Amino acid sequence: MDLAYIPSPSTGVIHLGPIPLRGYAFCIILGVFVAVWLGNKRWIARGGTAGTVADIAVWAVPFGLVGGRLYHVITDYQLYFSEGEDWVDAFKIWEGGLGIWGAIAFGAVGAWIGCRRRGIPLPAYADAIAPGIALAQAIGRWGNWFNQELYGRPTDLPWALKITESANREAGLYHPTFLYESLWCVGVALLVIWADRRFKLGHGRAFALYVAAYCAGRVWIEYMRVDEAHHILGLRLNVWTAIVVFLLAVVYLVVSARVRPGREETVEPRSRKAVDTAGETDDPEDAAKTGADEDAGADAKADGADAEDADPAGTDSGNAGTEAENAGSGNGAGSAAKG
Repeated sequence: MDLAYIPSPSTGVIHLGPIPLRGYAFCIILGVFVAVWLGNKRWIARGGTAGTVADIAVWAVPFGLVGGRLYHVITDYQLYFSEGEDWVDAFKIWEGGLGIWGAIAFGAVGAWIGCRRRGIPLPAYADAIAPGIALAQAIGRWGNWFNQELYGRPTDLPWALKITESANREAGLYHPTFLYESLWCVGVALLVIWADRRFKLGHGRAFALYVAAYCAGRVWIEYMRVDEAHHILGLRLNVWTAIVVFLLAVVYLVVSARVRPGREETVEPRSRKAVDTAGETDDPEDAAKTGADEDAGADAKADGADAEDADPAGTDSGNAGTEAENAGSGNGAGSAAKG
């Protein structure tokens, strides 16, 4: 008798009236919102502008979804193009099937386009959103729970996952690899946040750390899975992919730290409107002081002009006084001649 296990939902769809809410799609959407929210906070802390992460995500997310689906369909083509299978199912993304490798690769292309349009360095953007991507993966893995897929070997552990029988699966208790990967991704997010604060990671190194840490966990989790997959030299294809990507991420970490140490001082250029408004000086106090000095100079000039306008009257008075004095002197001389 099994005393404890993790139950699986009887259905992956919840109907809100006439609207079907699929658990897999809901987890993906929720993960995207969390990634953008956390990425936005980290971007602002790095000196960026609020809303930039969301604007670039408009490019990155669709590219990522397409890339993730393409990777899955290509590596598991037998599920859609073998005899008896319907190739139209390849487009039913809500039924599950997103390869993280294709999602990250194509998502990076979309992010590069968005960053280029705004004059933003892609490595800085990648560093900001790295922990959010890990959390998005953690949430997205629960979509596999709704679909009862991607579980591991049979087990009698208390946290075993109960799988119900269907055309493509056998009922039983299995390792909940979806849960293992979800928890691992949460740990990766916390690791990247801690390391970024501790070592001031920049120039794409926080993103590289996320990639390396995720791949390290994906190797042992992938090794536990029992779903159908292609094998190379006795190992699943995704295990080899994780190993190769892990090595590339570690190499990038080492080389980048030597070539471009430290962190970017500026991650987002100031807009032209902000520059025109501020003028040539960036300090509002200096601008105010300069304006005050100019006003004082103008007032002094105006006072000088008024004084100059008043001076001719004084000159005329002085001339009148001189003429009176001269006339007085003349009268005195005339009196003296008469005596």
